[in-house]
Amino acid sequence: MSKISGPLLDRVDIHIEIPAIKYKELTDTAESESSAAIKSRVEKVKNIQRKRFKEDKIFSNASMNVRLIKKYCVLKDEAKDLLKMAMTELGLSARAYNRVLKVSRTIADLAEAENILAEHVAEAIQYRSLDRQW
Repeated sequence: MSKISGPLLDRVDIHIEIPAIKYKELTDTAESESSAAIKSRVEKVKNIQRKRFKEDKIFSNASMNVRLIKKYCVLKDEAKDLLKMAMTELGLSARAYNRVLKVSRTIADLAEAENILAEHVAEAIQYRSLDRQW
């Protein structure tokens, strides 16, 4: 990790550390969500984004520029306050700020929420775990 620069990490939307899976978890026979169900959710979100961006000549939240982020990632006060706190406490860059907003928009889409809520921002911030090490 020490060989990866902060500016390079800033260009990655999601970065989290995944711990090694324990044997018990590997051998657990509990049902999990099927690939078909996951695919269905992803297709639904892709359709939401296609409709959103039909006039903007892009196809996904990841492709939003700053102008589109300002248009489609409007936050209510609670979500703004949470993001402001994260920016201050974690020392996130302007680039990371925009990435959090894009990921928040996608999380809201997955939840079929029209607006980005504080819970969506909180989840997106959690996906910036490597920012906390710098």
